[in-house]
Amino acid sequence: MMTQTSREYGEALFFLAKETGKENEYAVSLECILEVIGDNPEYIVFLSSPSISLEERLDAIDKAFGSSIPENIVSFVKLLCEKGRIHLIKEAIEVYKNLLDAQNLVSTAFVKSAAELNEDEKEKLKDKLEIKVGHSVVLECCLDESLIGGMVIEIDGKVIDASIKSRLSEVKDVISK
Repeated sequence: MMTQTSREYGEALFFLAKETGKENEYAVSLECILEVIGDNPEYIVFLSSPSISLEERLDAIDKAFGSSIPENIVSFVKLLCEKGRIHLIKEAIEVYKNLLDAQNLVSTAFVKSAAELNEDEKEKLKDKLEIKVGHSVVLECCLDESLIGGMVIEIDGKVIDASIKSRLSEVKDVISK
């Protein structure tokens, strides 16, 4: 669940990037931060620990990112740390990425399928979705063992349920009337 606060931080960073024309550069840097956090989950715990001085935590941010990412991104991470909001960083970055995708007319389709899709199936699905939405689509695929067959697709806030489970539910509703 996205919080209003994380949304505000993500939007503020996006509009700063837009002012400087560095939206894509910032996105790459934010991906690096997500990678570091993903590889070291204890890093967020460290950065939010009140038992460690703020100066030490800010110094750790400088040492981790200072030389490798733009100064504005480092300042953003430091601001989250200073305000006690570092735990919102993943959500704020997600907001940023969503805004960048919207600007670049790219939608992400979250596809849950009963069976693993091969590359040809993914490409065909991607092509059909791009025709449907009228712009580029990136697929995020995962298996959902609760599906009997078919798939469920979420794209641009809409759900396309092409699963056997939903079809059986529809048949059940018709029969029970």
